[in-house]
Amino acid sequence: MIIVGGEALVDLVPEGASAEELPPLRPWLGGGPYNIAIALGRLGEPVGMLTRLSTDRFGEKLSERLSEAGVDTALVQRGPEPTTLAVVELDENGAARYGFHTEGTATPLLADPGQLPEGTEAVSLGTLGMVLEPGASVYERVLFRAAERGSFVALDPNIRADLIGEPDAYRRRFRDWLPAVTLLKLSVEDAAWLAGVDSETESEPLFAALRDWLDRGPSAVVLTRGADGMAVLTAAGEFVEVEAARVPVVDTIGAGDTIQAALLAWLRREGALSAAAISGLDAGSWRAALSYAAAAAGVTVSRSGAQPPYAGELADPR
Repeated sequence: MIIVGGEALVDLVPEGASAEELPPLRPWLGGGPYNIAIALGRLGEPVGMLTRLSTDRFGEKLSERLSEAGVDTALVQRGPEPTTLAVVELDENGAARYGFHTEGTATPLLADPGQLPEGTEAVSLGTLGMVLEPGASVYERVLFRAAERGSFVALDPNIRADLIGEPDAYRRRFRDWLPAVTLLKLSVEDAAWLAGVDSETESEPLFAALRDWLDRGPSAVVLTRGADGMAVLTAAGEFVEVEAARVPVVDTIGAGDTIQAALLAWLRREGALSAAAISGLDAGSWRAALSYAAAAAGVTVSRSGAQPPYAGELADPR
């Protein structure tokens, strides 16, 4: 089973707009790790979620959707705190920006679950779960314990800079995680923020940062680049690229999360959920994995909100 740890929240997404008034906001169930868990469930993979949900109406709906997607909820904790909210702004290209309401909400209050269940093949972590205390320290312990047990660890930092009060401290913490990480996946914007460079004008320093992170522990670093597709820097030093799916974009909510889920699904089906196996993938295998992830993300961006595809909507990756 793949255990996904991190926040589950509600995105408030604008519907329509006019120059005279603010658009109404529609609630969509989301959160980066939550979207990954839903996507893995829809793709038919055995997956469980480690998170804390409110007992309010939003929390009930978040729990119901997990179950509907086939996600195991044995590690889901519940509490009376309200559900975390994210107010979404969409630009003219459908790209999303987020304003978070986290104070006093359920997301950060995760209790340490101890050792994860037997049969845990991989752990996927990231986004607000690795930022908001005291839960961030809990997820950090989960990350290190999983690595010590030999589990595959996937990390998507999915940076929300407005919530990171001390950027340099977070960057140091990120580097401390890398020896325990098997697969690092991040957007070019997140990579630039973590490296402290401009992604549009400082490509060489950015690429040097990717190599440095790879040298610190991960067996592969996947870089997503929006409409420009995605690439992977492999353990062998190869840089393999694929194009993005060519589809009409409604919005980009959940696209990166879908990519992470699709990569994990592909790797599991290929028996590559280990450091040794992922290090041994050749360029052709990586191209197939990235193409599958790009196709999955193409489905997500073609519809409103984080609505990842079901397995039947994609070609069999094998």
